[in-house]
Amino acid sequence: MAATLPICYLDGAWLPINEARISPLDRSFLFGDGVYEVVPVFAGRPFRFVEHFDRLTRSCEALRIKDPHDRDGWRAIVRGLMDRNGGGDVYVYVQVSRGADTGRSHAPLPDVAPTVFGFAAPLPKPSAEQLARGLSCVTAPDIRWGRCDIKSVALLGNVLQRQLGCDAGADETILLRDGWMMEATASTVHVISNGVIATPPNSTAILPGTTRSVVEELADRLGIPCETRAIKESEMRRADEVWIASATRNVSAVTHIDGQPVGSGKPGPLWARMWEGFNTLQRELAGQPW
Repeated sequence: MAATLPICYLDGAWLPINEARISPLDRSFLFGDGVYEVVPVFAGRPFRFVEHFDRLTRSCEALRIKDPHDRDGWRAIVRGLMDRNGGGDVYVYVQVSRGADTGRSHAPLPDVAPTVFGFAAPLPKPSAEQLARGLSCVTAPDIRWGRCDIKSVALLGNVLQRQLGCDAGADETILLRDGWMMEATASTVHVISNGVIATPPNSTAILPGTTRSVVEELADRLGIPCETRAIKESEMRRADEVWIASATRNVSAVTHIDGQPVGSGKPGPLWARMWEGFNTLQRELAGQPW
């Protein structure tokens, strides 16, 4: 990921990101007691703004944090981060912490003002060579906590498992639990066999992905069968195609898993249709209200 852009938002103030400061007693720092959201922005227009901030509200509710802004308030913050950093293709990160208490105590949960932080960064774009090559993944046992459906800032399990992939020279790590495929450390995983896209069902073990829902909508538009069901590790390993999808990657073809080729070892034909479908959708939405 590229370095962040220079202007950030912190509790109502716009300031250079290297001047932003929070209390060492902030509970996101002490406990990971906070949630976050990442919104891709294409040509100055946030993609799936409503869906991203609906998920932020759900994550806040799950942690018993009151969402500090209504939709217009979040729109103003997102727009400010875009405009103050030059617009264009970026991603916007926002984080809501429970806030800073007067000391460190697990409970009761304090009634304090939440900390709201946001920044923008250039949106990563794959090169033509990367698109032609596809991504490599490794697999690892899913060691994360039991509420992966909450987009919490407590991401240590994800970080450690993503590092396993980096150590192996891979782009992502796909997480397995008792012989079943879950998701990747920062992506939804889609398995394609016999022309059908399959994705594991949402549960407390999987984050409900906003880009995942785009894949499902585009599959319907493109006439590609799509289903939600549990997926065995063995099915993933013999699939014709495997994709990962996320806010900053759209949908990417996985061509190798644990050093073994997926299908032909090259991005497959259904992925090519889905990738073009994403690009077409982005062009259609350009200039529309968000």
